[in-house]
Amino acid sequence: MLVQELLERSAAATPGREALVCSGRRMTFAEIDAEANRLAHALRRGGIRYGDRVAVLIDNSPETVISIWAALKADATFLVINPTTKSAKISYILENCRASALITHSARWRNAAASVASTPSLKTVICAGKATPAIRDGVPAGVSFLEWPEALEGMPETRPERKSIDIDLAALIYTSGSTGNPKGVMLTHQNIVSASTSITTYLENRADDIIMNVLPLSFDYGLYQILMAAQFGGKVILEKSFTYPYQIINLIKEEKATGFPIVPTISAILLQMKDLGSEDFSGLRYISNTAAALPVSHIRGLQKIFPSTTIYSMYGLTECKRVSYLPPDQLDRRPDSVGKGMPNEQVYLVDEKGGIITEAGVIGELVVRGANVMKGYWELPKETSERLRPGIHPWEQSLYTGDLFRMDEEGYLYFVSRKDDIIKSRGEKVSPKEVANAIYAIEDVVEAAVIGVPDDVLGEAVKAFVVLKEGSKVTEQDILAHCSKNLEDFMMPKIVELRKSLPKTTTGKITTKNLQ
Repeated sequence: MLVQELLERSAAATPGREALVCSGRRMTFAEIDAEANRLAHALRRGGIRYGDRVAVLIDNSPETVISIWAALKADATFLVINPTTKSAKISYILENCRASALITHSARWRNAAASVASTPSLKTVICAGKATPAIRDGVPAGVSFLEWPEALEGMPETRPERKSIDIDLAALIYTSGSTGNPKGVMLTHQNIVSASTSITTYLENRADDIIMNVLPLSFDYGLYQILMAAQFGGKVILEKSFTYPYQIINLIKEEKATGFPIVPTISAILLQMKDLGSEDFSGLRYISNTAAALPVSHIRGLQKIFPSTTIYSMYGLTECKRVSYLPPDQLDRRPDSVGKGMPNEQVYLVDEKGGIITEAGVIGELVVRGANVMKGYWELPKETSERLRPGIHPWEQSLYTGDLFRMDEEGYLYFVSRKDDIIKSRGEKVSPKEVANAIYAIEDVVEAAVIGVPDDVLGEAVKAFVVLKEGSKVTEQDILAHCSKNLEDFMMPKIVELRKSLPKTTTGKITTKNLQ
């Protein structure tokens, strides 16, 4: 099955059903499908061929959604670039994948302009929004440039003839690389459909689900909300961000949203919003979380605000989309677990020599096998071979995640750390997450991050960065005293630094790269 068939089947079965609410527009499945067909024909006319790459550089919008479907219908591979990405990184991505088309917006042209000029593989540029003469003049000779209406004018609404099969690439998702340059995760149609099917199965999605999505479509978690809704025939309320949280809360109620995918930074904001506990969220069926595990204190806080809402704690990584979920009936019993492998997938832990760990509580690297596992990193064979290695059967390559976990007697997973993030202090291995979890148990803590810093005596000292609720009287000494009561001595932070905020990735995940 091809990814675009998710949309086409819903358009055929329920053509008049609302599928998208965004930027003041309400679009049905049939309208999205027809406009995507027209844009796909325009891409073909602009020289896009089977297997070419189509880059999309637009804020969350109807045009972004349509562009994704259109690229697939044109037998191309799509990649969505975060619209806040700087010019140098855009240029690297476009040149790295040898993009043949760029679909962008006039509001984002300043960052895109240099990239267009420096990408010799580009054949066509399509611009949503009004293009100024300066924008048109900045397009190199030989590159077709059209505004969105110009591109679609006269194009048929019928589906283009297709060549793709399910093992072809459907998407490239660029993630941070260890060398400083982002790596393109290669996902086939089979990878995406498999992941989408598994996720919608355990979320028990149905056609009357309405998803409130504030996550960027450049982030696989946000992207899949569009793809999954097309699969089960549901609707997406698409917003650019969570910048105005009260506006989003009002939309959840006005649009009668039933699903709300979040990341921990969103939960931290929700827990600081006044009077949410008195609101009626009885229509919100589920909240899901991934990117980083929710602190237990956040789970408990969300349960108070959304008492009738099911909370799904999940774990995943771009290389396989999703790994695990915690069945909601286990949330009170083991809130610090990210659950078990999702449907149609198997997971296990290995030791440093690659041997399978069978004993409960022993820390090892998580390995994932399933149809959702990526094909590799775009033109990076060495990095691919480090992640995709022989699995438990001779016919397969499994994903070695680089993440350390432990597993309990019943097979539930508990995240420990990235392999590279483990702190070695006093000769002991310290999990930054375990220390952070202890700090999160302090009532006024909003965010926490833990790193190792060089220390002449300890080798590495544990340092914690903490963000407190506005007006909190908690001090560094209070945090240290709490840790001394709740952590082993070798896990104790030597330094606690209070901050007003912590650095985050474009997907809202706390990053420790620039902390020291």
